[in-house]
Amino acid sequence: MANPSTTNAFGPHLMLDLNGCNPEKLKDFDLIFDILNELPDKIGMTKITQPYVFKYSGLVPEDKGITGFVVIAESHISIHTFQEKDYVFIDLFSCKDFDYEYAKEYLINVFESKNPMVYTTMRGLDFPRHNAPTKDT
Repeated sequence: MANPSTTNAFGPHLMLDLNGCNPEKLKDFDLIFDILNELPDKIGMTKITQPYVFKYSGLVPEDKGITGFVVIAESHISIHTFQEKDYVFIDLFSCKDFDYEYAKEYLINVFESKNPMVYTTMRGLDFPRHNAPTKDT
């Protein structure tokens, strides 16, 4: 993936569709909170809120799971687990480059996914970038 600092892109978006996960991990509220709380530091991001995590049990009983997100200065990280289906969706979106290989491997390993699908894209390819003012200007 191209480095956003060398393109006009706003930044990278890593999307993980993790299937065949350990169902115990998908229903572990504390694990989801800890991932969202610690991952920003692990990938050089700036957490500006505490993670917001909640259990979900909606109209379709087998869709129950845990949803959480954390707002980072660079954008956000979100996790949506489906414990009855051994599945989790994860998004990491940032306005600056980050080590997506590390993030990808870390998350696949944490959830023990047997069938990960990974998508990466650069967002805002025509985003107007302006250089920050320097001390001399």
